[in-house]
Amino acid sequence: MKSALASQSNATADSGRIAARFASLKARQQSGLVTFITAGDPDLEICTKLLAGLPKAGADIIELGMPFSDPMADGPSIQSANLRAFKAGVKLSKVLDLVRGFRERDKDTPLVLMGYYNPVYVYGVEKFVRDAKGVGVDGIIIVDTPPEEDAEICQPSLNQGLNFIRLITPTTDAKRLPAVLHNASGFLYYVSITGTTGSKSAGAEPVRAALAELRRHTSLPIAVGFGITTPDQAKTMAQTSDAVVVGSAIVNRIASNLDGQGHAKVGLVEDVLGFVESLAKAAHNR
Repeated sequence: MKSALASQSNATADSGRIAARFASLKARQQSGLVTFITAGDPDLEICTKLLAGLPKAGADIIELGMPFSDPMADGPSIQSANLRAFKAGVKLSKVLDLVRGFRERDKDTPLVLMGYYNPVYVYGVEKFVRDAKGVGVDGIIIVDTPPEEDAEICQPSLNQGLNFIRLITPTTDAKRLPAVLHNASGFLYYVSITGTTGSKSAGAEPVRAALAELRRHTSLPIAVGFGITTPDQAKTMAQTSDAVVVGSAIVNRIASNLDGQGHAKVGLVEDVLGFVESLAKAAHNR
């Protein structure tokens, strides 16, 4: 029997693009692929092309990073992507413009904004969640606001019909879990390692055990991220999760296709999307 927490953690999870995508994956008995790129990395033109190509390459859900000067949970790869985006002049208003352009072409692929509270606070929380909903954002991940501060960004997001996606870590104990699950919606993002993004790889068995315990308390889909860098790792984690999240490896692929001045080499978009396609095949064919 699932915990009573399950009903609390499904605040707005029973409708919308995210719920529809996970329902479709479940019907096909597949795990999904969640891809992360930083908005404006390495520039707005290339990022726009990557966004447009990710669904066709097999991305089931897209996480779009909101550039921030001090991304504490992220490793060197995503920190560098943030710097490239800043150099390209990307602010939160331009992130929303990217989403608007994407949604004009793609009405079905769920898109989640991921980042830190400071840029949202500066933009204005109520204005941000209203504008995000208006351009077609489906969910929000804010990594540095704990459940005790739900009034700051979580509740306004839910009030606008945006999923608020929680991160759960290996150090989230039974005492802490109810607070983390409360108001969570869309899906849960299980951080498979302790440390920053891209720093190391997770073991399959500890993740399997952690997800089995989580499923005793929630019916939300669970995506596993941090430390998944290859198709083989994606396939392994897909066998126990509802989706796998790949971020740093994709960002590294972008970086490897830049010249000494940080400009995109010919073929960057095709190479990155080819890599995403290999990850998607691994996740879907678990």
